[in-house]
Amino acid sequence: MRLGWFDGDPAKQPYGNLGPKDVCTAEHQQLALEAARQGIVLLKNDGSLPLAANKVQSLAVIGPNANATKTMIGNYAGTPCKYTTPLQGLSAYTKTLYAAGCANVLCSGNNLLGGAVQTAGNAVATVLIVGGDQTLEKESLDRMDLLLPGQQQQLVSQAAAASKGPVILVIMSGGPFDISFAKDNNKISGILWVGYPGQAGGAAIADVIFGAYNPGGRLPVTWYPQDFAAKIPMTNMNMRPDPATGYPGRTYRFYTGKTVYMFGDGLSYTNFKHTLVHAPQLISLPMDGKHSCSHKSSNSCEAVRITHTKCQNLFMEVHVEVRNVGRREGGHVLFLFSSPPSRHHAPKKQLLGFRKLHLQAGAMEKVHFTLNVCKDLSIVDKTGTRKLPVGSHLLHIGDLQHSVSLQISS
Repeated sequence: MRLGWFDGDPAKQPYGNLGPKDVCTAEHQQLALEAARQGIVLLKNDGSLPLAANKVQSLAVIGPNANATKTMIGNYAGTPCKYTTPLQGLSAYTKTLYAAGCANVLCSGNNLLGGAVQTAGNAVATVLIVGGDQTLEKESLDRMDLLLPGQQQQLVSQAAAASKGPVILVIMSGGPFDISFAKDNNKISGILWVGYPGQAGGAAIADVIFGAYNPGGRLPVTWYPQDFAAKIPMTNMNMRPDPATGYPGRTYRFYTGKTVYMFGDGLSYTNFKHTLVHAPQLISLPMDGKHSCSHKSSNSCEAVRITHTKCQNLFMEVHVEVRNVGRREGGHVLFLFSSPPSRHHAPKKQLLGFRKLHLQAGAMEKVHFTLNVCKDLSIVDKTGTRKLPVGSHLLHIGDLQHSVSLQISS
């Protein structure tokens, strides 16, 4: 409606004649590149990344997504201005040797594996770009397991074994995969998850691998092992774990099982130091005078209903200094989690807020969180009642921890 779609002939409206020349401006294409860069998550790095272009005289670029185009834009996208494939992006930095390794991402009946392994053995370093596409995962099409499809795992392992130098594994997908085999393989130097990175995805991947851009993305979901998909019915939507049945729960808030990677994981080429500047140690919770807890000690009430408190205007401040102590500028996401007291089937932890920063080497920035006690420190019990657990709430601020005691005021 704001564009005037219902105001008559669109061509006569202010935005009725927009076309590719307006969409595909240099500014917009740079935005596509920056979005792709910021979305890349570095999951493993043994120190080999970033690669030095002047030391990598030849780079094997292998995998069913190594020369991807349409795969990169997913299924919620318009017509791209142009594509920069991973192969094209990497070729801008050094000489490349390309082998698909599989005919497509399903990677079945594979007669291209041998050639790809040979290509890996002929190069100084190897980048493997695997994962999924719309034939594997999209709206109304769910994956049946969490493993790389077909012979992709075999391709990765054999190419890594043949490689003479660093091996970088790039996962291009919408959802997670169980890549424990690669995480635990010392021949695989680094792992990136790039999602479906859009039209400039290939340039962004290359910029990260060769150090023109310092990755700062974080995983938006938990990466579960294959056992989770194999043993847990997808029709069981309970969030909380059930020890009686062995059900491990779901999401970072409740899940008790093993993970491949956790929600919020992500590495950088630099290091950040966190210093807690201010946070309360004690919060006194005013109660409704008619509630029984207002006439007893706090110990007699493990948790109180929000409706029985006067905490609607009760806030707490958390101040943190974040300093880039490395030699490179970089982006950083500061998470603030809380682990409430273990009662009423409370979550293991819950995200209270986050801040995204970009710091030059040696720079420092102060971050302020203002938390609403009623909203941020409360939990919802199994009956749907929102309550405030009394006792110690452990705040996780980056790599710091701080305990806040919530007590009923007399």
